[in-house]
Amino acid sequence: MAILQVENLTKTYGKGDTTVTALGGVSFSVEKGEFVAIIGASGSGKSTLMHLIGGVDRPDSGRVIVDGNEIFKRNESELAIFRRRNIGLVYQFYNLIPTLTAEENIMLPYLLDNRHPGKSKLKEILDTISLSDRVTHLPSELSGGQQQRVSIGRALINDPAVILADEPTGNLDSKASREVMDLLKYSNRKYNQTLLIITHDEKIALQADRIITLSDGHIVRDEAVR
Repeated sequence: MAILQVENLTKTYGKGDTTVTALGGVSFSVEKGEFVAIIGASGSGKSTLMHLIGGVDRPDSGRVIVDGNEIFKRNESELAIFRRRNIGLVYQFYNLIPTLTAEENIMLPYLLDNRHPGKSKLKEILDTISLSDRVTHLPSELSGGQQQRVSIGRALINDPAVILADEPTGNLDSKASREVMDLLKYSNRKYNQTLLIITHDEKIALQADRIITLSDGHIVRDEAVR
């Protein structure tokens, strides 16, 4: 069964002569444990698609079904809770809370629910992202690569149905980029974690199981890499 179903998603911005069609009826599905790269030129609709799948924005029409749940049937409060518990988001610029430690940033989805992941779960995540010795550091005290590993830990902590990563290496040097990609691939293998990555980097895309190419708001290619 597909863990993610995208059905006829459309999204436009502007009105009249300034109307821009960001997505024009996009449909595809992703099986649990798949690693999918989404590529395309600037303005092709990649980020719009990611925002809709993540429930950060709403489409004009169409459906997104995550682990059997149609997300846009929820109101904003319900959608925020669902997103926090079921979708792991990794951004290019980390989006960490500057006044929270690395550990607190990782635990944020739990803290917002007034829960605690438990020591064994937190230790497992810290060991996975290799930051056990940086738990008390603030984001400003971490390198870019370390900050991105914290954001990946935050995305993993709730065992989400899907991780969405929007240009996760776009702000990193080549060494840190390799480390971040190795970590994402490791989580994909170890936890059978479903992973969707938006990237403009062909080398990163070729590491995926499958590549979806967007152009002018439409899927123009959907092919298995291996």
